[in-house]
This record gives sequence, structure tokens and C-alpha cells, in this order.
Amino acid sequence: MSSRIFQSVIIQMKEATIRPVGVVDPEGIIVASSDLSLIGTNIGSIASIMDESESITTIHAGKTFKSLGTGAVGDYTVFAAGEDELSKTLCIMASIAICEAGIYFEENHDKRTFVKSIIFENILPGDIYLRAKELRFSPDVTRGVLVIRLETANATALELLQEAFPDKQHDFVISTSDTDIVLVKEMQPDGDIKALNKLAEMIQEKISNEFSIKSMIGIGTPARHLRELAYRYKEALVSIEIGKVFESEKSIINYETLGIGRLIYQLPTTLCEIFLSEVFKRNPIEALDQETLFTIDKFFENSLNVSETSRKLFVHRNTLVYRLEKIRKITGLDLREFDHAIIFKVALMVKKYLMSQEAKF
Repeated sequence: MSSRIFQSVIIQMKEATIRPVGVVDPEGIIVASSDLSLIGTNIGSIASIMDESESITTIHAGKTFKSLGTGAVGDYTVFAAGEDELSKTLCIMASIAICEAGIYFEENHDKRTFVKSIIFENILPGDIYLRAKELRFSPDVTRGVLVIRLETANATALELLQEAFPDKQHDFVISTSDTDIVLVKEMQPDGDIKALNKLAEMIQEKISNEFSIKSMIGIGTPARHLRELAYRYKEALVSIEIGKVFESEKSIINYETLGIGRLIYQLPTTLCEIFLSEVFKRNPIEALDQETLFTIDKFFENSLNVSETSRKLFVHRNTLVYRLEKIRKITGLDLREFDHAIIFKVALMVKKYLMSQEAKF
């Protein structure tokens, strides 16, 4: 918290009492006081005294003290001259006033809080530009939005990423849950998918090396204006959810590369069920065994090329043709025909989506 906030509150309290009131930093130096001559003087460390105290306030050397935090080492401390009830009251009132002033200052003058308000849509779109102007925040700089989801909760992962991105004026690391961390990173104007993917790989490697835990990273499309941050944040979140369904082998998912999976994910389940029933009129997709489904996946991976697919499967070309013909008889779809292959590919994705939805309940 800024010493300017401390001094502003303390000076206002000077009108209510003639007793010296002030704030001491963790090293014991007075950083704010109603008696200006005391500022900068060292009254000695009181951390051990505060630790031993079990009451709200602590009396020491003719002064009453109250921690502005939890009372742990590293907290600032309010003091008031005297050891009576009035000194205790002054301490409590000063601490409340300073904490409230700090919250107000952070909400109105902290860029990180401003960015957090944008991605959570806690600020009106019309106010974004005005607030950005107050904070001298460039609104039309290109920024990337990444959501880092940890496999297990880790309290120190946030600190690790904050250290990795120390420029608090341009890069913002925000914790949104026990397992989710959002990074809003300023980029070059021509920043693209490759740049964001490299950034995600670096983050993932850092987390893995430091904590030996897995992570999944969702990447939204680059935001060209502050107003877009909330949308890009949602894209990054959706990327993780869609990736679990259609890109389960990947740990870095970029919204721009999800393709048709983005459309399927937005469809109602009833519409998906109707689509499957229309595609597989002869037999349901469950009529295909695992070996056949594996063959189909490889056929799609090799761009419907029979020769290349048979080589990858280590089977004779005629064997693969036989399997494709078997699929045609069961489903009525000939995967060697492009239109049929497209329908079948979409149907497989729809089936995966339905299975993921069923698993949630």
C-alpha cells in the first residue's frame, strides 16, 4: 500500500485528536504521522511484540499498536501515542480508515484490478475507455489472453508466474480460482497464434519443472482493444472445455484452431441426438467395433488416402478397402467419397460431445 494513502488518512485524523497517530513499516520506520517531525524515524522492530500479543491492539513503550494485516511479519502497523482506551480507539479507527482507503485506491488506480474487472465484466463497456484514460492505460494495444488450468491446486504457482512476468504495467497475472490463473500479456501488433503458442509452451514447461504438475492452457484470439478482453477470456475458457472433448491428446488449445468443434459445442444435445439418428439410419454408431473405429480415425488422419492409410496400419491395401466397404454396408456412408467422409467426421465429433455431456451428470 502507498505511503501517500497512509499520510492522507492520518492527516485527516489530526483534526480529531491532538495525539500523534501514524504508521510504521515492517522495519520499524515511521512512514506516515500526524506529527510530521516523526516521519522517517526508526522506533525499532515491533514484529516480535505483535506476534506475542493475543489482543487486537498491543501496548509498547508508551504507544498503542495495531497491525494493518494479519499481524504477521511484513505487515504495516498503526500506532497512537498513549496506552489508554482512547489510544486503542484511535488505532482501530485509523486502521479501518486506511484499509478502506487502500481498497478504494486499488479499485480506482490499479491497472491489474482494472483488467480483472474487464474480463469478469464488472465494468460497463462505456466506462472502459474513461477508466483507461484515468490510468494512462493504452486501450488499443494488442494483448493475448491465456487461461492456465493446473491439474491440482498450487498456491505458489501464481507467484511463479508473477515473477516470470514482472512488468505490472503491461502484463497481468490474475488468479481466478484454486486451479485457474489468467495471463493478459501485451503483444506486438502483428502477434499471432504462433507467438501465443510459444508463450504457452514456456509457461507449461516452467510449471512442470517447478512443481512437477500437469497443466492445460487455453488461448483466446488476440485482443485488439480493451473492450475485447472479456470475450477473449471466455474464448480461452471455452478452448479448455472443447479441448477436453475433441483435442484430449493436447495440453495447449488455441481457440482459433478448434474449427468445427466450436460450433458443435454450442449445439443443444437434443439437436445432436437428432442429427446422429438421421446419419445412422441403418445402424447406430455403436454397431462399429473398436478396430473399425481405429481404422476410420487413421483414414481421416491420412486425408482419405487409401494407400497411405494401409501403410500406416501395416495392412494390405485390399484389406483396408474391405474394411471401408464393411463400414459402408453398416452405416450407408462410403468414406472414400468426400461428402460422406465429412458427414461421418462430424458425426463422430457430435458423438464425442454427447458422451462428454453425459459424463457431467
